[in-house]
Amino acid sequence: MRATLQTGKADTLPNSAADILTRTPLFSDLPGDDLHRLAQGCRVEHYDRGNILFHKGDPCHGFHLVLDGQIKLAFVSAAGNQKVVEIIRPGQSFGEAVMFMQKPYVLMAQALTDCQLLFIAKDVIFQEIRKDPDFCLRLIAGLSLRLHHLIKDLEIYSLCSGRERIVGYLLGEMADDEETPLAGRVEVCLPTHKGTIASRLNLTQEHFSRVLHELADDGLIKVEGRRIIIPDVANLRSSLCLP
Repeated sequence: MRATLQTGKADTLPNSAADILTRTPLFSDLPGDDLHRLAQGCRVEHYDRGNILFHKGDPCHGFHLVLDGQIKLAFVSAAGNQKVVEIIRPGQSFGEAVMFMQKPYVLMAQALTDCQLLFIAKDVIFQEIRKDPDFCLRLIAGLSLRLHHLIKDLEIYSLCSGRERIVGYLLGEMADDEETPLAGRVEVCLPTHKGTIASRLNLTQEHFSRVLHELADDGLIKVEGRRIIIPDVANLRSSLCLP
């Protein structure tokens, strides 16, 4: 099901988009005039859960920044099977690499939840790159970080067991929380269905569920639906060594 866009009013969109851009690290250092000019090529998009943003082979006219919700990027086989490549969350962007190659999308994007996105047209991005070399360097840095993460994923898929991948994922879910203790009880709420997370970790859903049960039997976690209760995060962290 492809979404119908619900954008803000045309006369208020540039101002609201400029305000969003000022809170985004990639654009926050731009002068006010540049921000307003960039905002002319932006639009706020709303997608309901399950909506398809684009399919493999669709033309790419820019990239997206997630303001609220989660987006799944995945390859889809001829039989309809999916391999989740990444789950994009608020503050993250996607589509830049394809935009620069000026090629069609190589995968599909689907809203895992109700989402609000900011779409930035490639024409205004290219114009800003020609004008501001520092802006170009920030884009390159962002793409390089994404490449680093993909290489790290490949290392984990190649060298780590399913148990190691899942423990690493649970620890990673706590990494952005400054209040997460080094030891003691911690709760993690899985952001989406276990099958989607399993695909992201290059595991089957059955394997994912089996490892969760094994970790629970070992007393390292308790599973309550999407809630994962970790009685002592230090014990979970010391249960194995990750690369």
